[in-house]
Amino acid sequence: MTGTAEANLKKLGITLPAPAAPAAAYVPYSISGNQVYISGQLPKNAEGKLAVGQLGAPLTVEEGKAAAATCAVHLLAQMKAAAGGDLDKIKKVLMVRCYVNSASNFHEHPFVANGCSELLVNVLGEEVGRHARCAFGVAQLPFNAAVEIEAHVELDLQGSAHM
Repeated sequence: MTGTAEANLKKLGITLPAPAAPAAAYVPYSISGNQVYISGQLPKNAEGKLAVGQLGAPLTVEEGKAAAATCAVHLLAQMKAAAGGDLDKIKKVLMVRCYVNSASNFHEHPFVANGCSELLVNVLGEEVGRHARCAFGVAQLPFNAAVEIEAHVELDLQGSAHM
């Protein structure tokens, strides 16, 4: 039986990639009890092309929002791996931190981060996917990525978190 999150992914036309391997000396996620800390995910599309550049020079908010949505797809892939292959074992997305590669005069970080937040809610549902969030600009990101996003989620260790 396909779970709610998987059905939502299918409805949205999203296929989760294999969880990304770390680019350096860290793990893709760390679990303590029922808490999962997911390392920062970069916006690589299905062909492996990375969205690069600074928001505000030359990238637009819409391009940044699309990059953040791509990061959300990678976060979901890591969540699925951490939950033993069942996204419906995600009880709650607790916190999302969005790092935006920003030109010095760019101030629309929250609108970029909405790309991730909105996708998580659309896939996991309002109750599970809505989260606390921090969005801020940085001077550079690894590999000149436009956005990098990390998350903190809670697992349902008793079974499926929602139907």
